[in-house]
Amino acid sequence: GSLPIPDTLRALGNGKVPPSALTEISQGHHRLYAPAAASWNNLVAAARADGVEIRITDSYRDYAEQVDLAERKGLYSQGGLAATPGTSNHGWGMAVDADVTDARTREWLQINGPRFGWIESVPREPWHWEFRPAQV
Repeated sequence: GSLPIPDTLRALGNGKVPPSALTEISQGHHRLYAPAAASWNNLVAAARADGVEIRITDSYRDYAEQVDLAERKGLYSQGGLAATPGTSNHGWGMAVDADVTDARTREWLQINGPRFGWIESVPREPWHWEFRPAQV
């Protein structure tokens, strides 16, 4: 199903969420919607306790970043890797791209991600994880 967007975010618009409405997570300067950020930080801590380091390569994308990505990687609807700008779940601050090059990391996420409200939602993108606590 589609990602349920909280009304507070929907009122701001996809890719138009101001920095004040996002929370920095414990990895680099990545930012997410506050409940997603708290959950992601808890997930990372639990993985670390299990001996697994989880890192992300992307988080919130503003509209300009979505346009840039679509130009560089092509639209998903045309075989590329980018959502139509203004529709990306990264534009709500409720999605991350995790570094899953290590099979152990991906396996840990698949098994444990749902405990924290995170699901792997795009079959062609094993790195893409969305915060969907009500759908887990």
